[in-house]
Amino acid sequence: MAGPLTEKQLPRHVYELLQVLSCPMVQDLYLKETDSMLQVLCSPSELRTDILAWICSRISPSFEAMLPKLEDPDVLTKEMAALGHELTLCKADDLGLIRGDASPQRQLGFLQQLLTLVPHKRHTNEGELLLSELFAADSLPHLSQMLRPSLDPWPAQIKLLCKGTRTSPRPEEEADSLASLLESTQSELELLKSKCDFLGVEDRSPAPFSPGSLRLAAGDLQQLMKTFCRVFQSELRPFCSRPPPPLSPAAAIFHRLHGSLLACTTELEMLKELSETSSSVSLEAGQLQTEPRYWSRGEKQTLPNQLEEISKRMDTLLSQFQS
Repeated sequence: MAGPLTEKQLPRHVYELLQVLSCPMVQDLYLKETDSMLQVLCSPSELRTDILAWICSRISPSFEAMLPKLEDPDVLTKEMAALGHELTLCKADDLGLIRGDASPQRQLGFLQQLLTLVPHKRHTNEGELLLSELFAADSLPHLSQMLRPSLDPWPAQIKLLCKGTRTSPRPEEEADSLASLLESTQSELELLKSKCDFLGVEDRSPAPFSPGSLRLAAGDLQQLMKTFCRVFQSELRPFCSRPPPPLSPAAAIFHRLHGSLLACTTELEMLKELSETSSSVSLEAGQLQTEPRYWSRGEKQTLPNQLEEISKRMDTLLSQFQS
């Protein structure tokens, strides 16, 4: 016989018992660490209360019938303590054990004793069911018909070959008949292929999602939603029920200050662009003064020289015109 379970083995043993009994509260929990199992089984929470209520409903049919009416958690705790007292597993006023305030070892021992009282479902082997149905009295005529069929399943050619009455045709005739049969079969296949558009599956692009992957994704999403709902009900709901924080009366001042800073930033950007434009204009003007860009008498000259030459020519023309 195996010795008593240690403190580390007991939580895993109780958790595995719940899974064997198909407890719906732990079917979607894939726990591997002992600390996680101990947290679920021995910490006060709604999940632990649901597990304990499910165990009690499996043990006592009267408790199962009364369970939908027990909406008050305190009343439910007292009823489960009363059931434990009837089973001589705890005292009637031992509410701390039911809530999860007792020591982990005591809680695990209590759960283990309760689980030993849960009736197991009888699993029947599918092979035994099939054999019992196959060899039943009503099925014997069908079985005899299968063993000795009235219609011989062998093809006609095999029958003739077995009886020895088939005459071997000439090779030329057999080749001609096979060729004609092959041609007719090929034409029939081409006709069927032209009528069936779904046969060209190879040319189509593969579907982006398969039903298996979608089913797996939906299962993962359902598991995440269940876990989130339990965490929300047990831990996050008190924080979400708090009133919103009051707004400061200085919000209007900050709004006006933000508008002023935004306008100041816009003006500074405009001044920066104006300064850059002025610098580029000054640079362009300097280049006009210093770089030779205009042709005169076969040579490039700067703008001042070109203007000076034009002025001299104008003066010469004016003096000639006046004289």
